[in-house]
Amino acid sequence: MTKAFSVASWNVKHFKSIQARVDRAISFLINQDPDVFALYEVYGKEVFSELLKQFPDYTFHITEGQRAQEILLGVRNSFTAFITQKLEFTSGPTNVSPGLLATIVHDGSLYPMLFMNIDSSSTTQGMGLRYDMMQRAFKYRGRLDKLAWEQGDVKVNYIFLGDLNIMGMNHPFDKSIDAITELRKWDDEECKKFNMRRLMKSYELTYKSCDGSVEGDYDHVYAAEHLKFTKFDDSEVDVRGWVSEPEDKQKKWREKYSVHSLMYFEVHKA
Repeated sequence: MTKAFSVASWNVKHFKSIQARVDRAISFLINQDPDVFALYEVYGKEVFSELLKQFPDYTFHITEGQRAQEILLGVRNSFTAFITQKLEFTSGPTNVSPGLLATIVHDGSLYPMLFMNIDSSSTTQGMGLRYDMMQRAFKYRGRLDKLAWEQGDVKVNYIFLGDLNIMGMNHPFDKSIDAITELRKWDDEECKKFNMRRLMKSYELTYKSCDGSVEGDYDHVYAAEHLKFTKFDDSEVDVRGWVSEPEDKQKKWREKYSVHSLMYFEVHKA
């Protein structure tokens, strides 16, 4: 199969104008050499300006909302892309970051990708917000299918991804749900309903707090069932960052870069 384009997705966690950290993060991102990349929790024009300087061959878009933590998207200039801020992915509090839809055009085919940073928690309220956002992401596949059928197309090359914060729920009345059960709901029910699947990652854990007290399988990629991806051993998403460092260096990496690792994958021509 022929690679169409590569994608990097990374929550840099409160990415703001501390120059040393900005320089390290950008250097790490440059080494991944993605055609498309999304950074989450971006603050301030200083980061945006530095990215413009370090990635001269890319076009950028950043979401706008009531909060400072935004999604920043970069697309290599050799690709045509239609980019739309999706306000319907702001359920719950009005300051939740909107989703960012980037439709990449490659060799006459369209690849709509929805980038999301679901700001939620393990509370019942957080689970409700996350459930609503995930439902909307899956149902958006149905909307795209309808548009495609009206135009005579058969397959929609839909992908949604990002920091989805899958962490389960701590219920005050013995109705708690662990993260594995929450993932199983999306994998066993919604994926089958909308002909999608969650891509296998090289590491399950993508998040770990600096002190190591909290860890989670938060970052994911869901894709239309028919799409193919480059294999990294047995995985389709290569997780890069603190997880791939020697154990005695992982804490230092998280402190210098981010508590989230980066997800990298390569989409094959549909």
